[in-house]
Formats: sequence, structure tokens, C-alpha cells
Amino acid sequence: MHSCIISLAANFEAEKNLPEARMCLEQILTFTHYTDAVWTEPIGCKLKNLYLNQLVKASTTLSYEDLRSCLKDIELQMGRTPGEREKGIVRLDLDILAFDDERHHLADWERHYVKNLLPQL
Repeated sequence: MHSCIISLAANFEAEKNLPEARMCLEQILTFTHYTDAVWTEPIGCKLKNLYLNQLVKASTTLSYEDLRSCLKDIELQMGRTPGEREKGIVRLDLDILAFDDERHHLADWERHYVKNLLPQL
């Protein structure tokens, strides 16, 4: 069993997309614990919509690569496309911040909302 921390973010239909994403994550993760969801200002994004962000700490039997692949599949199922990304529309972004003892997306660890939400895990 592996432990992981995953960030969830959306700036388009976020109040609909994050709960749907959580339902999808429940299919591939166990022992999930979610932080509160918080609104944040966009960083370097063409679309100036606020982002709804949340973290989840969980366990999985999947390898890092298999988990990453599943997360990308969930993003696609939720309607994420490269064309929308270019316009700044983010229906859903799922990133593995930690897998077992290894950190990923190192710049995200410095973001204010991540630092504020981590104590909730």
C-alpha cells in the first residue's frame, strides 16, 4: 500500500467539478482524508476566474505511474482538453504532490494555499 497527497483544482464550474472528482477518486483511493476547499487567485493564467483548491491524503495499491495515468483519465472524463487549457479554462487539475516519501510538483509545495491546507491532513 502506498500513501499519497493529491491536489485538486478547478477554475471552471469548480463547485460542480470538485465533488465529481472526489467521487472518481474514491474509486481508486482508500482511507481518503480531504482538506477544506479554498478559493484562490489565479497564478499566471489567462482566465482570471478564481480557483477552488483542495488536498487529499490517501492510500492506494497503484504504482506512481498507474496513479498518475488514472488521474489524467479522470481529468479527461471531466472534459479537460488542451484547447481549454490554452484559454486558461481548468475544469479539473489533479496533481500528485507526494507519493510515499517522495515529493512531486515541488513549486506547488511553496504555494500559500498548500502550506495552509497541509496541517489539515
